[in-house]
Amino acid sequence: MIHTTHSETETAAVGRELAATLSAGDVVLLFGDLGAGKTAFVRGLAEGLGVSRDEVSSPTFTLIHEYRGGRLPLLHVDLYRLNDPREIDDLGLDELGNGAVMAIEWAEKLQRRPPEPVRVTIAHVEGDTRMITIER
Repeated sequence: MIHTTHSETETAAVGRELAATLSAGDVVLLFGDLGAGKTAFVRGLAEGLGVSRDEVSSPTFTLIHEYRGGRLPLLHVDLYRLNDPREIDDLGLDELGNGAVMAIEWAEKLQRRPPEPVRVTIAHVEGDTRMITIER
């Protein structure tokens, strides 16, 4: 499915719609250049799961943020700063995702992809326009 958005709010709305279809253990792999709107999309996911979008910030330096209080916990992972596959393996993402929805930014850095992920690619088209492709 392909969505075209023209603002951060519209990008978040697509994430909110996707959240309604997610269950515990689902993994959302996010692909897109720096500034494409991955964190805005995750804000929408959080909101769709019942977490305040204001709580969501990019975990670039902490690597993983956990948000609770919604219908499912949300784990927001950012692999941007990790370049060694062993560092990524050391995060233990396989074990962390049980009972939660996990959204992973910079998912192209994963050596092993989880089974049956939701793949979200966000492409910056022009100005504030984004093309969001969701594949299941």
